[in-house]
Order: sequence, then C-alpha cells, then structure tokens
Amino acid sequence: MSTEKHQAGFVNIIGKPNVGKSTLMNILMGERLSIISSKSQTTRHRILGLMNGENYQIVFSDTPGMLKPQYELHKNMMSFVNISLEDADIIVFVTDLYETDEEIEQVIEKINQSGTPVLLIINKIDLAKEGQLEKVTEYWTSRIKSETVIPISATENFNIERIKQEILDRLPEHPAFYDKEELTDRPERFFASEIIREKIFKNYKKEIPYSSEVSIEDFHEKQSIIRIRATIYVERDSQKGIIIGDKGSALKKVGIEAREELEKFFGKKVFLETFVKVEQDWRKNKQKLKKFGYDPT
Repeated sequence: MSTEKHQAGFVNIIGKPNVGKSTLMNILMGERLSIISSKSQTTRHRILGLMNGENYQIVFSDTPGMLKPQYELHKNMMSFVNISLEDADIIVFVTDLYETDEEIEQVIEKINQSGTPVLLIINKIDLAKEGQLEKVTEYWTSRIKSETVIPISATENFNIERIKQEILDRLPEHPAFYDKEELTDRPERFFASEIIREKIFKNYKKEIPYSSEVSIEDFHEKQSIIRIRATIYVERDSQKGIIIGDKGSALKKVGIEAREELEKFFGKKVFLETFVKVEQDWRKNKQKLKKFGYDPT
C-alpha cells in the first residue's frame, strides 16, 4: 500500500456549445461518457466521469454548453452550470479559435469571482491560421483569470496529457470520493438514453432533436443480452411522424445505429425496442422537465 499522499477533487469542464468539451472529456477518460454531436446542446445533464490512479481521483463533470435561456429547459441547464461553479476544485474552461464571450459574460464574471483555479483550454488549434492562436489567446486571457493557457487539438489528441498534469499539480489532498472501480456515478440506463438521443441528433434536422427526449422504460440485463425498451417523446404529432418516417424507416435506422452503439458500450448483445409518444410542449413545462430528470436542486 502506497504511503504517498492521495489527491482527489472535482474538475468541471465549462464552455460554450460546440467547442469540444465532450470530445475532450471522452479522450481524457478514454470512454465515451458524453455524447458527441455537431449540434449544440447535446449535453443536457452534468455527467460525472472518474479518472482513477493509485494516488489520485479526478472527478470530471461535463456541464451543458452555456447559453442564454430560451425555455424552462435552458434555464434548467444553466442552473447545472451554476452548481458546477460552486463545487469545483478546478475549472477547465474550454473555448476554440472561433468563439467569443458573447452571451456568457455573466458566467465569466462568476468564474472570475469564484477564486477557483482555471485552466484555459483553446481547442481546434489544428485549424489555426498564422497568428490566429496568439490573437485568440490574447482575447481570452484579457477576459478570464486563468492559471495557465493550454492550446490543444482534441480530435488529434494533441497536448491532452498536459491538461491531466496541470490538474494533478493543483488537485487537493483528499481521500477518493467514489469507489475506484467505478467510471461514473450515472446509472446504465442514463447512458442508454444518451446513446439513443445521440442517434436522433445525427439523423434528424432542424428542431426535431431539440424537441425530443428519450426515456428508458425497461432495462433488463441478463448474462448474454440486455433488453431495453425506450420511448422517444416529442412535442407535436407532426414531429412524431418525422421521427417514425415513411413506413417506420427513419425510426428503424435510429434503432439499428443505437443498438450497435449500445452493444459496443455495454460489451454484450442488446435487444432494443423503440416507441414514439407525444408529450406536448414538454420543454416549457416544469412538471414534465422534472419527469425527464431536469431538476438540478
């Protein structure tokens, strides 16, 4: 048994939609914990991922991308961001070559007032034109109080190890918060719903992905197979028709892609049944949001 000190703490990944937070967390974790989609707002909940070493435990959370609330849903997502600022030992603020602080000035103010060490990550530098990185770095360092700036390319896995090292340099001495055998504090059915939701984001355009929510009604795991029954909720009848598609073709495609991904994720055969129901205007209704787990209090 090692007599060295043990470090443990909460590291919260924060940034605007689409800057690559989920991609970064997945590379750091080596697991697909957050769903990745080129549409913004795919991460609606905070996902805790645990990175364990012999003498440390980093508890990552990937907050929803910051945005101005348009619906009750957005307000709810923003309260997750606010909570994550309160309980962070270290903040990993992710931006890229193209984002500005527009719409998130208040969050930046909160970060600067929090007194929590901030690692400023500038992603997508593989796409940088000459002099662009310097300009972007200057822009962000004038706006956010950070301990260090780390330029990275999440897609090319560049400089990712440095993030881990900078975190370990600042992680408090503390016993592990969670069992070291665990990867996340989320139940398996949560990941099943996220994987199905990712396929909806991938296969449908416009408002359909944002108007849909996935609820796992049954999750039965046996030794050789997992049986999952999922309901996709939409806000209107017209959306239900689009989700199902001509003779069920669109829903079938989502089902096949989700099943393949689920089998990879869980490492065993999956039998997946999907149904579509209309839950009118669920995004604007507090009770309905609660039903889908958006209750950060």
